[in-house]
Amino acid sequence: MRSGLRDPGVAGRCDSGGVTTLHPVRSAPPPGADPVLPGADLLASVLAGTSEDEQPVTHVHRLPVRRSYFRPWPDWVGADLRARMAERGVPSPWRHQVEAAQLAWEGSHVVVATGTASGKSLAYQLPALARLVADPRACVLYLAPTKALARDQLTSVAALADPSVRPAAYDGDTPTEERDWVRRHSRWIVTNPDMLHRGILPAHQKWSSTLRRLTYVVVDECHAYRGVFGSHVGHVLRRLRRICRR
Repeated sequence: MRSGLRDPGVAGRCDSGGVTTLHPVRSAPPPGADPVLPGADLLASVLAGTSEDEQPVTHVHRLPVRRSYFRPWPDWVGADLRARMAERGVPSPWRHQVEAAQLAWEGSHVVVATGTASGKSLAYQLPALARLVADPRACVLYLAPTKALARDQLTSVAALADPSVRPAAYDGDTPTEERDWVRRHSRWIVTNPDMLHRGILPAHQKWSSTLRRLTYVVVDECHAYRGVFGSHVGHVLRRLRRICRR
């Protein structure tokens, strides 16, 4: 991510290939009892009703528990946003979330590459949402490789954003009568590289107000943009930055 209205930066997030599972905190087992390993109950439910001859699980790999490191909220995160985070079960952010968010807030390009379910979304939501509060005219463009992921992220952002943000989707499923409204009023636009290429950049004069105020560009699942497809997306992003500078 990068702040700056004239030349928005590009942020990416991807999974590093590891698997991270989150489990509720358990109380200590009574003396003499076998310790309950995280995920043991889930594994037991998968194996329930099966015999040794029809085991559906061929391998179980246990990863050692790693300590969680938390950090206080950055000073630039407002009280309202903190309260909405707490309502969604995030009383304080993890260290890697704060480090990534701080870099983006200060104007650096950031790529977050951590395990599944490690909170990459919060790493870009914090600086982007805080910037939209600090600058009532700022806009955010979010790109995802699939519509399902885009809609999922849209739901998450809508629960955290200030009412003035009016997050909305602009893709092939968006009715024609709604597209003008999104272009005029939404400050957090969720779309995909194809729609950016075919529906936004060729009509950049209609989108001039949004592109002039664009502060962050979020590229989700950036590891998916490889090969020929990745090369095309790279050129689309270069076109976007050139038009924003213009």
